[in-house]
Amino acid sequence: MQSIIDSITQWLKEMLVGGITGNLSGMFDNVNQSVGEIAGEVGKTPSTWNGGVFSMIQSLSDTVIIPIAGIILTFVMCYELIQMVIEKNNLHDIETFMFFKWIFKTFVAVMIITSTFNIIMGIFDVSQHIVSNAAGVIISDTSMDIATVIADMETRLMEMELGSLLGIWLQSMFIGLTMHALTICIFIVIYGRMIEIYLMTSLGAIPFATMTNREWGSMGQNYLRAMLALGFQAFLIMVCVGIYAVLVQSIATDSDIMGAIWTCVGYTVLLCFTLFKTGSLAKSIFNAH
Repeated sequence: MQSIIDSITQWLKEMLVGGITGNLSGMFDNVNQSVGEIAGEVGKTPSTWNGGVFSMIQSLSDTVIIPIAGIILTFVMCYELIQMVIEKNNLHDIETFMFFKWIFKTFVAVMIITSTFNIIMGIFDVSQHIVSNAAGVIISDTSMDIATVIADMETRLMEMELGSLLGIWLQSMFIGLTMHALTICIFIVIYGRMIEIYLMTSLGAIPFATMTNREWGSMGQNYLRAMLALGFQAFLIMVCVGIYAVLVQSIATDSDIMGAIWTCVGYTVLLCFTLFKTGSLAKSIFNAH
């Protein structure tokens, strides 16, 4: 009779251990997959992320925004010419050079407006290069040997009592929900960032029209800083996910598997919160507001 009970107990333990390792290996797979997918998504420039949306934004900028930017530039440069005349004592201390200077600044301003998309794409080409290099380092440092991890975990789980295994199995099921929540947060952050990039890019010609003026130039400078912040936000997202992947690896070596599972839940909540903070953090670094 005892041998039958032992056989049933062993069968139940093997079934629970298989379920636990299956849930946790799925989590490790998702972590490895998420790091690779995020590296691919955040490393894309606006033109490669969605060509159709990019073409629409570029057409709107060329046909609607640039004419408005031209009007603003005309006002700004006329205002600057008036200021230059006033500063020279109403033409009493006139210098011919200042008119050449004004013409050159106007020429530069027109070139900046007409090259708005080239300037913005240059910013994101630089950020893409940085993210690609960072992704190679992060993926190599955070990739997990799942087979070895699961084999070691199975050995420790088989030594536990049936009641403890049942509790761990129920809690490991909860891990799947946290990973879905993480996937949703990553989707919101990445897609929200790209939509923000498209929205800001569509109006880029207007702040660029003010860059050559001393008084109005802060608008264009702040816009440029904001675009740099959006570009390098991708790097911060990669760092966040890399830190999370390293922290999750501790589950494999933690002797208290139940405690490690709940620690992983805490890490996931913390990562979701941090991902939403990457935008404001990047803006604070580049002093954009």
